[in-house]
Amino acid sequence: MTALAIPTLETERLILRAPGPQDFGPFAAFYASPRADFVGGPLNAEGSWRMLAMEIGHWTLKGFGRWTVTAKDSDAAIGMVGLFEPEGWPEPEIGWDLFNGHEGKGYATEAGGAARAYAYDVLGWQTAISLVKPANTGSARVAARLGAHHDGDFTHERHGFMQIWRHPAPGDLSDGGMEAYA
Repeated sequence: MTALAIPTLETERLILRAPGPQDFGPFAAFYASPRADFVGGPLNAEGSWRMLAMEIGHWTLKGFGRWTVTAKDSDAAIGMVGLFEPEGWPEPEIGWDLFNGHEGKGYATEAGGAARAYAYDVLGWQTAISLVKPANTGSARVAARLGAHHDGDFTHERHGFMQIWRHPAPGDLSDGGMEAYA
């Protein structure tokens, strides 16, 4: 058996923890909704299960991945945020998906900043992107709040046309965006 240690990150309001089977319900509800149009959905339950398995497996294949986001006062999943670089991606990405009812509270920006700080401070990344579908204005606003700028376009064979949002390099950030690594 292979044991994988996925770090837990903490911000002012959030915990970013390892994804697991307890997250399937909210994960599947998000992927069944129209909000998942920008990230490969909507999906049925079987497709959502495969997507959650991919999220968990990404940690094994790459040594990094996306965390389940929870509010500090609950272990219930409110989103997935973190580092992503599957086959076919142009560069390592910082991505965020907030589940239904949790958008508009600044959680994606807060968690995205923590994920970027981990990528730069722990993994030693020198750059990162976020891929955003042009109609996903909310995601573009999160990227801009994180200091990223539109830096070209990319067309993926399955996901289609996306904008590349380039994050500031580590030396160009005044605040790492993260309080603690646990």
